[in-house]
Amino acid sequence: MAKKSKGNRIQIILECTEHKKTGMPGTSRYVTQKNRKNTPERLELMKYNPILRRKTLHREIK
Repeated sequence: MAKKSKGNRIQIILECTEHKKTGMPGTSRYVTQKNRKNTPERLELMKYNPILRRKTLHREIK
């Protein structure tokens, strides 16, 4: 059976900001987790974008 999450750790989606601006098809998204108690604001990380072939800024969506 799946475990119910009772803690502060939640699953988030990071999406590339630069890829949206270019208008190219496809998106670069990463799924990760964060602790809601330690980081209540939206997360921003530099991650690799395989379509643009470089590290770009990824922001939390939803």
